[in-house]
Amino acid sequence: MRALSDKDFPPLAKKVSLELENWPGEPSLAVIGQDGILGGKDSGRVYRLASVTKLLTALTVLSAADEGVISLDDEAGPPGSSLLHLLSHASGVGFADEQVRAPAGVRRIYSNTGIDLAADYLASRTGKDFRDEMRIRVLEPLGMHETKLTGPPSKGGEGTITDTARLAWELLKPSVFPRARIDALSSLAYPGLGGFLPGFGYHPENDWGAGAEVRGHKSPHWTSPNNSPVTFGHFGMAGSFLWVDREAGLACTALSTIEFGDWAPIAWPDTSTAVLREYGKTMQAGTSASGVRSSSAPR
Repeated sequence: MRALSDKDFPPLAKKVSLELENWPGEPSLAVIGQDGILGGKDSGRVYRLASVTKLLTALTVLSAADEGVISLDDEAGPPGSSLLHLLSHASGVGFADEQVRAPAGVRRIYSNTGIDLAADYLASRTGKDFRDEMRIRVLEPLGMHETKLTGPPSKGGEGTITDTARLAWELLKPSVFPRARIDALSSLAYPGLGGFLPGFGYHPENDWGAGAEVRGHKSPHWTSPNNSPVTFGHFGMAGSFLWVDREAGLACTALSTIEFGDWAPIAWPDTSTAVLREYGKTMQAGTSASGVRSSSAPR
C-alpha cells in the first residue's frame, strides 16, 4: 500500500474550499469516500494531532486485544475499572490526573489520563515501548509513514493530512484491520452515561466507543447537525478533527496550525455541513469532485 501524496488530491468542491478559507492559520483538509480521496487541500505540513492521537492509541490496544495479548475486560486503572472503561472514558479518573472522581461505569469523564493508563497497561504486558506498539500495529500497516508518537499516547501524535486521510479511509471502509476492530472502536460502550464534552458542554448521553466519540444526538457538537447519529471520530485541541459517517458514505479529516478556540465551534460544523452537501451529491452521482470516477482513487 503506497502513501498518498499531494498530487492524489483532487481540488476541493468550491463551497468546501470557501469554508476552509474562513479558518485561521494554514489548515489542510481531506474528504474521503468509499473508493478514496474525493477532494483535499494539503499544505505539506506536519501537524500536531492532539487528541486525534487517541484513535491511533485505541486501535493499538484493540489490535493487542484481538490477538489475545490482553482483554478489554482486564482490570486496569482505578479499582473496579476495566481496559474498556479506560478507552471509553468511563473509568472515573480525572482529565489529567489519577484522582478517582466517580465509580467506574457511572459517569463519562473525558480523561487523557485514562487513555495513557490504557497504553501503559499494554506496554506493561508486552514489555515494549508503546511507541513501537503503535508503529508496528497501526502506523506501518496503514502506510502512515509520516506519523509519529512524540508525546503521551492521549495527545502526542504528529502527522500529515495524507496520513490522517489514510486512517479515515480505513475507518470508513476497513480493508487492513478486521471490521470487528473498527466496530469496537466506534460502537457505544456503557450507554446512557452523561458527561462533559470538552469545549461543547454537558450532554446527558455522552456516547463513546472504545476510543472514538459517537455523535448520537449531541448539540452543540463539533460535527455538522447534518451528520448522522452513528458518526464517530475525534477532535483535538490543536485544531484537528476526523469524523466518519457511514450513513453518508463519507469521512473528513482536517488539521490546523491554530489551537482550538472560539473559531472552531463555528468553522468545524460549517465546513462539515458543506462537505456533506457537496460530496453527498457526489456520492449519489458516483463521481469525485473533480469529475473523475471515485474508483480511480489510489489505495
